[in-house]
Amino acid sequence: MKKAFVIGHPINHSKSPLLHGFWLDKYQIDGTYEAIDVAPNELASFLATMHQNGLVGGNATIPHKEALPSLCDEATETAKAIGAVNTLYFERGKLIGDNTDKYGFLANLDQLAPNWDERKDQAIVLGAGGAARAILVGLIERGFKNIALLNRTVERAEALAKEFQKRSHETKIVASTLTQFAKFASNTDFLVNSSAVGMNGTRFDDLDVANLPSHATVSDIVYTPLVTPLLADAEKAGLVTVDGLGMLLHQAVPGFEKWFGVRPEVTDELRNHILEA
Repeated sequence: MKKAFVIGHPINHSKSPLLHGFWLDKYQIDGTYEAIDVAPNELASFLATMHQNGLVGGNATIPHKEALPSLCDEATETAKAIGAVNTLYFERGKLIGDNTDKYGFLANLDQLAPNWDERKDQAIVLGAGGAARAILVGLIERGFKNIALLNRTVERAEALAKEFQKRSHETKIVASTLTQFAKFASNTDFLVNSSAVGMNGTRFDDLDVANLPSHATVSDIVYTPLVTPLLADAEKAGLVTVDGLGMLLHQAVPGFEKWFGVRPEVTDELRNHILEA
């Protein structure tokens, strides 16, 4: 039996066991996936004993993602670029740390809004935290020419923009405050919220999506609620919207394939299973 996991502190909120359990049942795989609470001071010892405890790999969430790159034997180029690890697996006897958030972000958009990146002159990213890093990597990879990184505190956005500008000569990244949204909106093809605003009905102040062009796509990585105030406003304005649940589902695909040898599908049946729970 192959055993995988998700670690975090706390970890009871994680939807990952529900998600991977669905696939284990669907593909009739002899395996398990469990949530394990690992405190930060226990992380190194947990990793060191993974193999002897029969664990083939797993996921990591808050607060471990940014500590893991230096604790793995190797980190993938994607994990290095994002600066965080959310997926662990063994390869050639080494513990590899990967980050599948970029993959999940792009795959969700490709599935639910296939033409979202047809126009890529300008994108706006709201928020400058850990999730923004994966999204920036994805947008640069897709060839967006300009990215406006808007955050409540401009200093954090400026530091992130400066870091990513050094890596990309094809994409121009500018940082500003959320209050400057209208300045960038009229030329924007794609807008994404990478922050926690939207959870529990919270919303951005004075951010009018009606300023966006009619062809713009609006996405939100928040999925509780599924339709955030930002997405509700975008729908009202007649814009294409993409919720954040699919990012959670798609980012789980590469890890499941590494651990259990089957590449699972993200289907409506899976979405409904998670929503019903």
